[in-house]
Amino acid sequence: MRTPGPKTPGPRTPGPRTPGRGALALLAATQLLLILDTAIVNVALPSIGEDLGAGAAGISWVANAYLITFGGLLLLGGRAADLLGHRRVFLAGLGLLAAASAVGALAADAGVLVAARAAQGVGAALAAAAAFALLLVLFPDGPARHKALGAFAAMGGLGGVLGTVLGGVLTDLLGWRSTLWLNVLAAVLLGALVLRVIEGPRGAEGASSPQSAKSLDRPSTGGRGFDLAGALTGTGGLGLVAYALVGAAENGWLSAPTLGAGAGGLALLAAFAVVETRTAQPLVPPAVLRRPALRRANILSALGQMTLFPMFFLVSVYLQSVLGYAPLGGGLGLLPLSLVVVAVAPQTGRLIFRLGLTRTMTLGFALLCAGTLWLALALTPDGGFLTTVLAPSLLLGVALPLVMVTTNVAATAEAAPEETGLASGLVNTSQQFGSVLGLAVLVAVATTSTESATAAARTDGFRAALLVGAVFAAVATTISVRLRMPTPTPAPTTPGPSGRTTVTTPHHGDHPTR
Repeated sequence: MRTPGPKTPGPRTPGPRTPGRGALALLAATQLLLILDTAIVNVALPSIGEDLGAGAAGISWVANAYLITFGGLLLLGGRAADLLGHRRVFLAGLGLLAAASAVGALAADAGVLVAARAAQGVGAALAAAAAFALLLVLFPDGPARHKALGAFAAMGGLGGVLGTVLGGVLTDLLGWRSTLWLNVLAAVLLGALVLRVIEGPRGAEGASSPQSAKSLDRPSTGGRGFDLAGALTGTGGLGLVAYALVGAAENGWLSAPTLGAGAGGLALLAAFAVVETRTAQPLVPPAVLRRPALRRANILSALGQMTLFPMFFLVSVYLQSVLGYAPLGGGLGLLPLSLVVVAVAPQTGRLIFRLGLTRTMTLGFALLCAGTLWLALALTPDGGFLTTVLAPSLLLGVALPLVMVTTNVAATAEAAPEETGLASGLVNTSQQFGSVLGLAVLVAVATTSTESATAAARTDGFRAALLVGAVFAAVATTISVRLRMPTPTPAPTTPGPSGRTTVTTPHHGDHPTR
């Protein structure tokens, strides 16, 4: 009788792979490119106006056209990613961004350049919404997602400074057209990497689950129709509101163009709300907006950007117009803040684990309020960077990733796999409109408070604007204290093979916040 030898193990079914650093690096690089693009072109605007013979009003729309289409199409871009496939929409956005940037780089007059910038905004909206949705698909709610969102926050903080620095260097050395050719090269490179790093539904190597793999590049309509009326009214309403906000500084808050566009935008958004309650397949299901935590998180995202985004602009202008720094020096003055963001952002997930999401968010907004208030009170017409800007900017560098990561986590925690694009579109839209509204309001305050061209008067204007930003942050701190995330649904246990227990991944229910 032969003794049986050791049993040869049979073939093992491969489990789902955890997304690697390549996917995270690719998505974070996309975020860096989109933030960098806004800053890099702004630096080149004076050279563009001189070369194309356009006045200040015409050249301002080189920046404004991008902001309007970018902000107006983020929600539609996110939902399109859910319906058509996240990777497919991501690639389409990068392709359109590259093509529009090439047209802009070859533009012979300001009209063509403005049209190209508007098309860039469309591509950026598609790419931004799909990239964020891909991050939600590839990194499930928990520490992995917190780390990924930290990388996004770090790239956002770094993008503004790098855009200012690169904008100055490229414009001086190679001319303003080189800033747009940089977009072309970066978008083409990222598109090529998407095909290699993020596979489609057949392989889906980077996906964390079968559902994730399916949603990367395959439509998830399930035979459902598309909410055309909602898409037209929602996109049109957001676009008109964005037009009113970005044009308010030039036209005046009570001017006919501003009031007309604002009223038209609000009317279309009201129509959008009615359409969504009556259509069978709404662009934004009303049940999603009835989630208290999601609503509050999106409001907090907007309030955070209403303070943060104008702060970058105001500090840079203060360094140049009051302290006499060159444009490049004004950008480099924000470098210490950005380095702190890059250092703190990866640690935000650990802080959330130790303190909890709500406490970490409240801490972030409290630091944002304190840092903005400190910066406002420190500004002097005869000071220096080390004595006025450096210390409070470092505190703001700590606050930025805490605010960005926690609000993104809260705004996307309840998203089902088929809602990742929608959640991405909502939070991106909140942040974009918070940025535009905050910049419009704070610049208006700074301009109104400046009654003369003296350094003291300009400093008073910047101080008043930053104090208003501190009020926004204080309101957000108060709201964040009351944020309560839904209780996760208990993980059911099911008997697995060989008598072992398999735990199903828990998910957030739709419980009301208290």
